[in-house]
Amino acid sequence: MRRQDELREFLRSRRARVTPREVGLPARTGGRRVRGLRREELALAAGVSVDYYTRMEQGRVGNVSDQVLEAVAGVLRLGPEELRHLRELITDRHHAPPRPPARPRAALRMMLDMLGPAPALLMTGVLDILAINRLGAALLTDFEAMPRAERNEIRWIFLDPRARDVFPDWDEVAVEAAAWLRGALGRAGDDPRPQALVDELTERSAEFARHWAEHRVTYCTYGAKRIRHPEAGTMTLSWESFAPTADPDLYLVVYTAPTGSPSEERLLALAERARVA
Repeated sequence: MRRQDELREFLRSRRARVTPREVGLPARTGGRRVRGLRREELALAAGVSVDYYTRMEQGRVGNVSDQVLEAVAGVLRLGPEELRHLRELITDRHHAPPRPPARPRAALRMMLDMLGPAPALLMTGVLDILAINRLGAALLTDFEAMPRAERNEIRWIFLDPRARDVFPDWDEVAVEAAAWLRGALGRAGDDPRPQALVDELTERSAEFARHWAEHRVTYCTYGAKRIRHPEAGTMTLSWESFAPTADPDLYLVVYTAPTGSPSEERLLALAERARVA
């Protein structure tokens, strides 16, 4: 039922963004209680029956054809990541993906440590931290020093006040974190971990609850962040994530700085401090 609820709320939130006039339908002025498109208006614009769309929104149909999904997505003005999320919610998934190990393989741990002056983390699809190298811990926080149940980057962003010091653009980081979690929920199958994290954060963080209600979704696996260190200063670092071939459900995330930039100088200085500490 949780998956059906997510599908229904996601489609409702997207219907609310689109007006009848935007899809070429006449706007009704009297007695309108629904913000945005009604179900019957969306069905008409997408070329499907009202009954079929209603059952689709409620998660009561089997596999939906790409033609129908793309027609609905076109009416709702869904972006590529939103369409992917919709497809994953509708896909019939009865089994959870393989649960990641509590500890990474020794070779992955060794590689993480040998990355040297590059902060690096190994994490799951829901951003549970399996390992972090010395410079990563110095730059962000030492996740491995936390109780195992608390080693999650999204949880840290919303529940640890120190994350606001680390990320000068915390509001942007928080939006991205909530959007990533929604994508993780969509591809989780029966894995209860993403929903448990949503439940905890919704209860404990009003800001997370606000972002979650906006139904943003992202699958972005690279980007740039400003990170502030109390001794090294503020750096703008690029981050890239890689999936190990033997462990495709894990992500290796590596931070780098442009060659010759002030950010590189600060990162190298921090790396030297971390090495001798």
